[in-house]
Amino acid sequence: MKKLLALLLVIVMVAALMSGCNESGNDSTEPSGTSDTTEGTDGTEDATDPVETEPERGAIEDYEYGTDYISLYEQFGDDVTIDMVEEYDGLAYITMDGEQYELGMDFLSMAMVYNTTPIEGNEDFDTAEKIYNEWWKLYIQRWNYMLPELPLYSNQYYHVYNSKIQNYEVNPYWGASQAIVEVTIDTSKGENSVVMGNATDLSGCFRYANFGKTNPIASDLDITNMTGGLMLSTTVATKEGTYAWNPTVVENYEVTNNEDGSETFTIKIYEDMQFSDGSPITAKNYLAWTMVFSTPVAAEAAQNDHRGGMNFVGYADFAAYTGPDDGVGNKVFTGLRLIDDYTFSVTVDAAYLPYYYDIAYASFGPDYLPLWLGDCDILDDGEGCYLSDEFYAKDGDSYTMAAHIVASRDDISYPFAGPYVVDSYNDSELTATLTLNPYFKGNYEGKKPSVEVVSYVKVVDETQNEWLTTGRIDLLQDITGGAATAEALKLVEENPDQFSSTYYDRAGYGKLHFRNDFGPLSFREVREAVAYSIDRNAFAQEFTGGYGTVVNGPYYTGSAAYVANADTILLDQYAVSEASAIAALEEGGWVYNAEGGEYTEGVRYKKLSAADLSDANLNYTSQNGAYKTVEVNGEYYMPLVINWFSTEDNEFSEQLKTAWSGSEITANIGMEVQWTAGPFEAMTAELDQNPGAGYQGPPMYSAFNFATGYTSAIFDYSWNWTIDPSMYDAYSVAYMKDAADFYWLDA
Repeated sequence: MKKLLALLLVIVMVAALMSGCNESGNDSTEPSGTSDTTEGTDGTEDATDPVETEPERGAIEDYEYGTDYISLYEQFGDDVTIDMVEEYDGLAYITMDGEQYELGMDFLSMAMVYNTTPIEGNEDFDTAEKIYNEWWKLYIQRWNYMLPELPLYSNQYYHVYNSKIQNYEVNPYWGASQAIVEVTIDTSKGENSVVMGNATDLSGCFRYANFGKTNPIASDLDITNMTGGLMLSTTVATKEGTYAWNPTVVENYEVTNNEDGSETFTIKIYEDMQFSDGSPITAKNYLAWTMVFSTPVAAEAAQNDHRGGMNFVGYADFAAYTGPDDGVGNKVFTGLRLIDDYTFSVTVDAAYLPYYYDIAYASFGPDYLPLWLGDCDILDDGEGCYLSDEFYAKDGDSYTMAAHIVASRDDISYPFAGPYVVDSYNDSELTATLTLNPYFKGNYEGKKPSVEVVSYVKVVDETQNEWLTTGRIDLLQDITGGAATAEALKLVEENPDQFSSTYYDRAGYGKLHFRNDFGPLSFREVREAVAYSIDRNAFAQEFTGGYGTVVNGPYYTGSAAYVANADTILLDQYAVSEASAIAALEEGGWVYNAEGGEYTEGVRYKKLSAADLSDANLNYTSQNGAYKTVEVNGEYYMPLVINWFSTEDNEFSEQLKTAWSGSEITANIGMEVQWTAGPFEAMTAELDQNPGAGYQGPPMYSAFNFATGYTSAIFDYSWNWTIDPSMYDAYSVAYMKDAADFYWLDA
């Protein structure tokens, strides 16, 4: 379920046109000071100064989760209400059993959506919305302090298109793939077709763009949205950025609060929905994805455990089930029920309730059963749903269905549920042609597409305007960055009868994305020094050509939570300062040379503490092999060299090489940045360290440039900052384990 929500929440795109979220445990619990470069004011008074009580421990890999430590939220989360929180210089603390605890990223992201029950008699927190907004502020402030990634610019997105296209409206919550459904064509100006141009490469992973990845490719995701079951989901994100039941799909629903604290959604879908081949869409189709991607079979296929139904009762036992002959787990997913052909129910585990966005738990879209199940079936004998035994058949140690699932992600021969079907895909030219699905019932407003053919092609800045003027493409979406915006707008200005444009302020930003669990970037002071080393305001203005600015956290200024906190939120702007960067590094212990002596020039080194002695840190090496962690008299020293991976021929990267890796400030503070370019797939494989995508190791690259967007009213990062090793690889959005989130069981 969490990954399904991620498709609605976070769009990841390559470079400037891509949308794209673990600490080694070395941050001091003493709050940072603040400077004059903040937004708003603290808004708290008489907070108790936090105290440092955590002893130094060995490397985290030497300890077992659940035996030696658990998360602070797991220990205290159920007992904490927002009125118990104290705020000090923007950081949050609670006092439990006479001890004071700093609240980390995992705690705050969980509390933001799970601890929102109104507090009776407290006017400040008598609604779930007020409580959510306060948790949101504390989360954003913590994020700003931890800097798991570095925003570099926030810009405007322009769409320029042939004026034959009518009624084209987009905003941060309603992209081109949704807007195309409502478009009409003035056929006096051209054919009833649209050729869409996008700056990211198609990979052909159209059935489930997130398959095997932390983040989907934006162009693949567009195709998924236009052809998959998103627009027929039981609940949907609207163009206004709200979340609502889909009246086109859901005939009726019932919500039951159970005695054990769980919550059951019983959903009846209309009986008139069909796939593109005319076959009926039934309740089984709405449960297929969740069932399949909660199994070890799909985990083997994707080389990534997507945990499709982790929020529902019975998930853990069902996910542990490995087949009828193994005696492990439970073949029945007790929290999912087939009531009849068009009615199903899902029961949310009490551990995930109360939830601010509980309606999102009821979000299910249809998938054609053979797509993920082959000849297998979903059954229910009265105790819950299960998959037929052949789904778990093995050939040696591998599941035979895993190969089928891998093939299905790119298979366009199966029927589609969305407004369009993929008629053809050219994997050499990276183009796709979509045609109307005659059986599509309509989106949540009941609207059906009228454009008969939609083609999707890769464009580049150098030729995109020429392609538009010559009719090779009809629509340029999400134009942003540098001269591209100005050139596109000039085209409209000079040809007002032929072209039109629209734009929206971006809900997101371009960024340096970090992998924060090894190397220099696993230390907060290094991330802070990087922030102080880059003139982000100048970068934003240069890159966007004056059509952008900088933000200091993962927020959209048009969101309700930001508006509610605009006058009190406390954020460091990290204004460029060589002196501040050096001070941060010195405070963090980067004061040595390669021989363990006092630093004077060149590259700085840090003496690693016991907690830092992971294999990845002990074997850390620069990309060119010139620097590595060294042992001196039994102590280990890490070089301040950051390995940065980017896609090739990338304007964002070129500017960043000047502004960061090749800048005078970077050299002056004792930092070196080594750059490598490669294809997008290789970059994401390095980020995720995913062998299934070609990663061979050892861990080397920890900096990447992406962009990120917040394209839904649902702002939920629960589990994305987990310190639980069993969920970390699948759910961590920045590979950071915040030291404040550790609760040591021997404390």
